[in-house]
Amino acid sequence: MKIKMERVNSELARQITKIIAEDVKDPRLHNAIVGVTKLYTTPDLKYAKVYLSIYAANDEERQEAYYTICRSKTFIRNMLKDSVQIRLLPELNFIIDDSVDYSIKIDEILNKIKKQDEQRTIANTDEEQ
Repeated sequence: MKIKMERVNSELARQITKIIAEDVKDPRLHNAIVGVTKLYTTPDLKYAKVYLSIYAANDEERQEAYYTICRSKTFIRNMLKDSVQIRLLPELNFIIDDSVDYSIKIDEILNKIKKQDEQRTIANTDEEQ
């Protein structure tokens, strides 16, 4: 049963990403790239938490894209009915996934520390000579 749920979650995530990219024609989404990073359904398939990764030029455009997707929830669900063959289609709950942004910030900090260490090493070798 667990394997079936994983397959259902994976297929729902793939189809939602496709629908947002190809079928939601709202101009507020043209400046954003949206992808489903995680999707969890309840065992009875009544509800699904859909975690979205949204890339936009600034936070305002990111929030606007998120609200646009939330307002398009019924349309997305209706499109899913045509593309996914499951008996019950869950109610979608969209959530912004900040984990990708968090990992990018950590990478930037680590790169900054690495550059500082390299500069210190170069400065120390210059002083010793």
